[in-house]
Amino acid sequence: QLQLVESGGGLVQPGGSLRLSCAASGFTLDYYAIGWFRQAPGKERMGVSCISSSGRSTNYADSVKGRFTISRDNAKNTVYLQMNSLKPEDTAIYYCAARPFPLCSTSHMDYWGKGTLVTVSS
Repeated sequence: QLQLVESGGGLVQPGGSLRLSCAASGFTLDYYAIGWFRQAPGKERMGVSCISSSGRSTNYADSVKGRFTISRDNAKNTVYLQMNSLKPEDTAIYYCAARPFPLCSTSHMDYWGKGTLVTVSS
């Protein structure tokens, strides 16, 4: 069964850091671009970051540029999202998704995890 499982969410104070993980089972991520998305309460889901299958290309939403870093370890079949300088407005459920193409795009995100909750609050 093809699955993506997010982990690493939790409660953190403003200015703190978290590292999210997206682990795949049932398939290898080597040939997939991976995106991180988030959905805050009462808001639409938005793209946060994406990394190409090779890891050589990344992109970020303007709201997280300079604070978040996406990376991947294909040997571990896992993609990470390092989140620093967290703000209350980063509070959301974070999802990872896999696209069966080497480059990032908003289309064809065929596989989704169930999400991990990140709460930034003092």
